[in-house]
Amino acid sequence: MRVIAIKPLREFWEQNHDAETALRAWVAEATNSHWQKPSDIKKKFGSVSIIANNRAIFNISGNKYRLVVAIKYDFQLIYIRFIGTHKQYDKINAKEI
Repeated sequence: MRVIAIKPLREFWEQNHDAETALRAWVAEATNSHWQKPSDIKKKFGSVSIIANNRAIFNISGNKYRLVVAIKYDFQLIYIRFIGTHKQYDKINAKEI
């Protein structure tokens, strides 16, 4: 998979240093994966939530942060849509972001 726009993740971990290791590990895992369908993601990330519009929500740093991505399986692309705290996450619509 190719992760589009890692810059938001980098900016986030520069402000939230405790998220850096987990986000770097997520990027490494995602870029070395070849997900074809949501169940492929579930095999590796059991706590991931799969929602409408090909969105996946990952718990980061022991569920301290949320990462929302949009996935284009046929093109092997992952688009970063949101990274933030649970409080920030509660203010977005993950299906539309």
